[in-house]
Amino acid sequence: MPRLYVVATPIGNLSDISPRALSALREADLVAAEDTRVTRALLSHFGIDTPCVSNHQHNEERRAAPLVRRMLDEDLTVALVTDAGTPCISDPGCLLAREAAEAGVEVLAVPGPTAMAAALSVSGFDAREFAFYGFLPRAAGELREKLRSIAYTGIPVAVVHESPHRVIDLVRAVADTLPGCRVSASCDLTKLHEKTLRGDAAQVLAALEANEKAEKGEYCLALDLRGVTLPAREEPPQASLEARLLEQMLRGCDLREAAEKLTAQGERRNDVYRARTAVRRFLEDLASEDEE
Repeated sequence: MPRLYVVATPIGNLSDISPRALSALREADLVAAEDTRVTRALLSHFGIDTPCVSNHQHNEERRAAPLVRRMLDEDLTVALVTDAGTPCISDPGCLLAREAAEAGVEVLAVPGPTAMAAALSVSGFDAREFAFYGFLPRAAGELREKLRSIAYTGIPVAVVHESPHRVIDLVRAVADTLPGCRVSASCDLTKLHEKTLRGDAAQVLAALEANEKAEKGEYCLALDLRGVTLPAREEPPQASLEARLLEQMLRGCDLREAAEKLTAQGERRNDVYRARTAVRRFLEDLASEDEE
């Protein structure tokens, strides 16, 4: 019976690999790897000779379905890995996992390291509720707008990835856009020179700017948004019930169906009835004008 194992691999310290991960990699027929060179080095370190095929962001869309068909035809077990950490979390793999699941292949998790959880665990923030955003937009305007939208969600902690070459720009944008935000910026997690900077955004920015080695090593940042103060977000004006009824009718509903949709969306039945009556009269008037 074919199986797909989604295998987490170390994010820096090879000692973090689990016995179950090693067993999955050793017993698989194939390893689907983000970068086969990186994965072959990992396998070689542990004396594993399982053959590798590439599965990365540039080829996964065309590679996933044929690989799943091969798994079914040849009854193969495949281990899915990325260069570091847990596949499918801000890394390739989700298309292969989805394709396998939809084809009836059993998809199993072999959990282990992930930078997101490691960064949260050392942040000191209350992370009972958080959201993960991966890499944020690069353009300054888009980045600031994204940061504001994250803060407006009301979720108290956000976790993001950033490259060493852009981390200062990111923290500067946080300091400018989210006053009151506290930051925990972790670099080289689990490695020999692991470092975490904590404080308000301005303090972390100053520490990064003073560090000559800040542009080395990948960063994972936790943003504590509890102290952020932003002006109330203006909600876009709500279209009238009459306009919304007409919109539903343009989509193919008759007036009764359109009214039922609005009621199902939580609008008061009496208000919908009055709007429905007004729309009916409007349509009747239009019909009369056409006849004249």
